[in-house]
Amino acid sequence: MQFTEQDQHQILSQGATLDLVEKQIKHFVDNFPYLPVIKAATVGDGIIRVSEQDLDGIVTRFDRQAAALSLMKFVPASGAATRMFKSLFAALEGKNDKSVDEFFARLPDFAFYDALKAVLTADESDRPAVLKALLTEDGLDYGSLPKGLLQFHQYPEGPRTPVEEHLVEGAVYANSGGRVRIHFTVSPEHRSRFEELIERVVPDYEAKLGVTYEVTFSEQKKATDTLSVNPDNTPFRNSDGTLLFRPAGHGALIENLNDIDADVVFIKNIDNVVPDALKDTTYTYKKVLGTLLLDVQQQIFRFQELLDDDLVSEGYLAEIDDFLRITLCTLPPDGFDQLSQEEKVDYYRRKLDRPVRACGMVKNVGEPGGGPFWARNADGSVSLQIVESAQIDLNNPKQKQIFDAATHFNPVDLVCSLKNRTGVKYNLPAYRDPQTGFITSKSKDGKELKAQELPGLWNGAMADWNTVFVEVPLITFNPVKTVNDLLRKEHQPA
Repeated sequence: MQFTEQDQHQILSQGATLDLVEKQIKHFVDNFPYLPVIKAATVGDGIIRVSEQDLDGIVTRFDRQAAALSLMKFVPASGAATRMFKSLFAALEGKNDKSVDEFFARLPDFAFYDALKAVLTADESDRPAVLKALLTEDGLDYGSLPKGLLQFHQYPEGPRTPVEEHLVEGAVYANSGGRVRIHFTVSPEHRSRFEELIERVVPDYEAKLGVTYEVTFSEQKKATDTLSVNPDNTPFRNSDGTLLFRPAGHGALIENLNDIDADVVFIKNIDNVVPDALKDTTYTYKKVLGTLLLDVQQQIFRFQELLDDDLVSEGYLAEIDDFLRITLCTLPPDGFDQLSQEEKVDYYRRKLDRPVRACGMVKNVGEPGGGPFWARNADGSVSLQIVESAQIDLNNPKQKQIFDAATHFNPVDLVCSLKNRTGVKYNLPAYRDPQTGFITSKSKDGKELKAQELPGLWNGAMADWNTVFVEVPLITFNPVKTVNDLLRKEHQPA
């Protein structure tokens, strides 16, 4: 691909390289390969189920360790709420459906009702006026704000945004000796509003909960944007002749996560929050995930120490092999048994020396999105992966049968360890799978284009991590995808 001198200057100023952009174009031409799934991960075969009687002891173990750890809660919060109001935007154009009728029938049940009334200059029966007051910049501007800044839940003392609900959550499980660190990834155009909200509400929550917050923000890095192309895979150009780069999805946030300095990081989406009355189960299972993560990490560190001894015994090697196969569900490539002991030890070292994540999985109730599978990696090994449907060749009957056999779903409920046994941070982008990603169809200025998304943060961006899947209750997964989801009992006052 020939790029002009001006193109090359733009690519470099973007923080990218010519080589990287050419690889992106190659992905457009060749598309991304499908990920071969071996079987669905199920309870007892890739997913751990913790018994009810063990919960209290596991939670207590986490609480004992927390004060000595550097903890962080990491919340992707840059997404706009536009899709949340899709049916209401359609209603503005005269296209009504049942969800719009439900919205108006239960208008007083929304936490933002009082704020809406304050900016509404017409009667509530005037539907277009209500929608404009809610969605446009002449009113609350909810149609373009990020979800994190919307009023989600009502309390006697007033409404709370998802940002505030995450502050309350963090005080319980991301609390290290009274210090609560929370990091939000935000879009540049909304950062000041997040900062204003934090400045306004944090003193009250610190006084109420007896903690000290350290809240930080970052933006998706410009260098992670990907080139867009025309349908014939030539670079798409803006009206001024410059190349078009677009944000590459949440997989780009691996760079933001890479900048975090903490022993244990909790990851949860901005819209997956519930009122206080329903938070206890979330608290319990966040700590369960944290304890199981630390248990696995401790075992990994012990085995790494054993491998430092050149005279490590056959018994220890067998124990390490079992740990990788059974606990970490990592199976070696074909022909592994024929390798020399030195080659096997090298394999054990490589597989142990990686970031670790414990991922909550809920029972599948028909939600779209990724799920837990055993999948074959580029090096021939098999490991646990969170796989999106777009990554699987559903035209292949065997692959589709495996996909349809999934019993659980990924709610984006992760606890991560980002440091090695000497306390040095891993370089997280080195553990992503560059052969995973998505090609999507978009348009700009009335012209069709193809865009490229990086592998998702918990999909390909973490493909080469040591992974443990843990079953968590469905009540811990309550995302708000449409505005009417806020009318579900889980989001209403108790």
